[in-house]
Amino acid sequence: MQEETARIGEVTERTELSSRTLRHYDEIGLVTPSARTEGGFRLYTEADIARILLIRRMKPLGFTLDEMRELLDVVDALAASPDDVDLRKRLGAIRDETAERRDKLSRQVAMADEFIEKLSHV
Repeated sequence: MQEETARIGEVTERTELSSRTLRHYDEIGLVTPSARTEGGFRLYTEADIARILLIRRMKPLGFTLDEMRELLDVVDALAASPDDVDLRKRLGAIRDETAERRDKLSRQVAMADEFIEKLSHV
């Protein structure tokens, strides 16, 4: 039984990323589609889409492509060696960095809300 796949148009709808972004991710090896049609169209599996969504969640937090690649490498390595202590430490460090970035973003949103409120009273 062959795994279901989605073409790039469906993936863009599900991930809210542009086809240009998805092609770029493929070109740099960040997320490579699992297959291609005979005509060369990219075909993404559910696992591919899950990777793309993981990256999409990192974007608003300002992670670089290299940082995204590091996370994917850790996730892939943990899938093969779930009890690896060093990998767990690296994942923990990424989680801590993510929490710090989220907190910073929350503070920025609060400041933006205050600014909007001030503008309402001018």
